Amino acid sequence: MAKHRRQGTNTTRRIAGTAALAATATVAVPGVAQAAEVVIPNTNYSVNVNGIENIPGIKDVPNIGQYVPSFNQVQAQAKTYNATATVPQTAAAPAPAPQQSTGDKVVAAARSAIGSPYGWGSAGPSSFDCSGLTSWAYAQAGKSIPRTSQAQAAQGQQVSMSDIQPGDIVVYYGGASHVAIYAGNGVMIDSLNSGTTVAERPLNYMPIHSIVRF
Repeated sequence: MAKHRRQGTNTTRRIAGTAALAATATVAVPGVAQAAEVVIPNTNYSVNVNGIENIPGIKDVPNIGQYVPSFNQVQAQAKTYNATATVPQTAAAPAPAPQQSTGDKVVAAARSAIGSPYGWGSAGPSSFDCSGLTSWAYAQAGKSIPRTSQAQAAQGQQVSMSDIQPGDIVVYYGGASHVAIYAGNGVMIDSLNSGTTVAERPLNYMPIHSIVRF
């Protein structure tokens, strides 16, 4: 019988201690809406205590999870939480500008001379005759070609009308007395004769003799 009385005394002390802890928590943090369950280990006794989780240092008490099971859940969630790192996105490098072909450079140079006056024997940059314009435009593209229309017609690579490309030289009349630069879309650029300026004209403005490419 004495042994049973000691067990009853220990249980009473645990209950009293838990009640005191609950009372202290309630006084320290009044008015907290949500309560946490406080249990007495190895017994069926428990009590809900308002604001116990707000007591300073309460979660650092050794084995506190045995008395307040909800603290175990919070700690388990904290251990399993994995932060996802966000990798900053780098802007894609702009695509390199397409490289301009020699023919496109020749056309751009000839087009820049539009409006310049005709000058017999002139090869730019302020005035041009027909072959002076073609040889000057090629020089701006970094390529040297013969100076006269006859030499250009004779030394260039012959191409068919179906294969004509911007930058090709169009030779007019049988004696290659006139040359122009094909600009694409059925037009050419030339320096025609005295009293005119460098201009765009229809490809078939005059009888075509041949087309050459350098």
